[in-house]
Amino acid sequence: MFIDFEGIDGSGKTTLSNLLAARLKRLGYKVAHAREGGELQSPTARRIRELTRDARLLEMGPRAEFFLNLARDAQQLEEVIAPALRRGDVCISDRYLYSQLALTGGGRGVKEEALWSACELASQGLWPDLVVLVDVDPDLARLRKRLGKVQSGKTHDTDSRKGLAGAGLAVRVREAFLAQARRDPARWIILENNDQPLRVLEQRLVDAVVARLEGREQPVQRLVPAPTPPPPGVASVDDVEARFFHALDGLEVREPQLAVWLLNGIPGVPAHQRRLAYAERFPGLVARSLMGLDDETAWTLRDVLSASVPVDVAEGLGFVASPRSHALRQRLYAQAPEAVLEGLKRQDSPASWALRERGLKDGHLGAVLLGLLGVDGEESWVVREAGMQRKRYAEVARSLGGLATERADALREALLKHDRLAVLRSTTGLETPVAVGLREQLEKGALKLVLRSLTGVDSPRAWAMRERGAKLTKEALDSVDGMADPRAWKLRAQSAGRWPATVVSSMRGLPLVAETRALLDRVLAEQAGKLPVLRNAYAVVAQARALEQAQRATRPLLESSDADEGRREV
Repeated sequence: MFIDFEGIDGSGKTTLSNLLAARLKRLGYKVAHAREGGELQSPTARRIRELTRDARLLEMGPRAEFFLNLARDAQQLEEVIAPALRRGDVCISDRYLYSQLALTGGGRGVKEEALWSACELASQGLWPDLVVLVDVDPDLARLRKRLGKVQSGKTHDTDSRKGLAGAGLAVRVREAFLAQARRDPARWIILENNDQPLRVLEQRLVDAVVARLEGREQPVQRLVPAPTPPPPGVASVDDVEARFFHALDGLEVREPQLAVWLLNGIPGVPAHQRRLAYAERFPGLVARSLMGLDDETAWTLRDVLSASVPVDVAEGLGFVASPRSHALRQRLYAQAPEAVLEGLKRQDSPASWALRERGLKDGHLGAVLLGLLGVDGEESWVVREAGMQRKRYAEVARSLGGLATERADALREALLKHDRLAVLRSTTGLETPVAVGLREQLEKGALKLVLRSLTGVDSPRAWAMRERGAKLTKEALDSVDGMADPRAWKLRAQSAGRWPATVVSSMRGLPLVAETRALLDRVLAEQAGKLPVLRNAYAVVAQARALEQAQRATRPLLESSDADEGRREV
């Protein structure tokens, strides 16, 4: 029997396919997994996969990508799948030709009927007996992937070619998979991996597969346990806190690490209460969840956690720049030098340079360069020159972030032949000639990075690019983070149905005025308690409340200062 697992990246298909293989082996079946442990078993297929993921190949078109992916699957078939089936094994694959139809047809926009003949040739007439579509909300899948990178220490991994297209690609690929499943319900089963414990999904999957192996009646196509019902009533700004934490507590039972991760950057007492409860079990994630927070509880947690997870504490400081943050960075340097040095972005103080000089002496040139983002003093250019001499091109390019000078653009020009994507990242928020030219050149091949580089840019060219991009991917909304421009509000309103979680997150930093509340209420009502939307909505509300509290706290001081000034004038 040939069983294929399909689904978007981050759906959990690799985990579930390996769990199924292990369970079937324990039940006495002979099993071969074509991607055991997440690695393609054919060395040739692995080499081809590296080529199709290489983000430097920006000019590779969808048809070339399709034929390379087809070659990978054809090699897996000849080298692994077909021999296993001839031996009488149960053979499990993690992706097959259906993935190429979904990616190139649904994701890249090539007509699917034009792809079928090539897939038939690659398959040699051999198609799976059973296809398991692991279906998941793309926003949730993206959060899980991000968490997985943090846990595996791959936070600096570059985007794959698929990743450069933006999050909208996964949405379109998912829609294509669901369409394939609807057309062939006898072959496909759908396993939702949104809000159920992994053990429940595993058991339902094993039951369905064993029924097939034993020739019993095929169960219903959709293996969906009943979801946990949200609290009654329509969600709104006024009750988003209660709804978010109700959903978070439910998630904590199933995926406790993801529950901690969803607290990332959220201020306020309720969030800190959860962090305190999680700190002993997941100290690293708790430390990272303090990203950018500058309140007393956040500092207490950092002090407690700094001995056990210094790298995570340093990463969780974000852009916080204060005497307290400098003192902590100095303490953390011995255990987490690179994380400390990379966290010095936009900081040009003597204390920051003392740490950088120490880092250079200790051989951490790359980390020092990454921490120079937004720094334009002469000392910074000496370090960049050293980076060029040592061919640290990506780090030098990233160090230019936020710099709109002619000198910075001249260096960007020199770096283009070495790392175009790193140069593009350095243009975020800028409208220099290099930034404009690079966006126009790479809009097709690296749409995600192009759109994110528009963050804060207010020009007709930028708004036109956002309008085009919003039809394809959510990063167009990322680029209006915190913007109160009427065109930003129009783009949010137009995109709320397609990219709801990102529309909500783009309002972070804005006050809870009538316009903010109205759009939040609309999205919350339409999305019926989806966790990524709830999380982003509460983050917007919590940050707005924290800002209001800070302003109220400083107002008496300002009033007192004004009164003193008035008395001095009298």
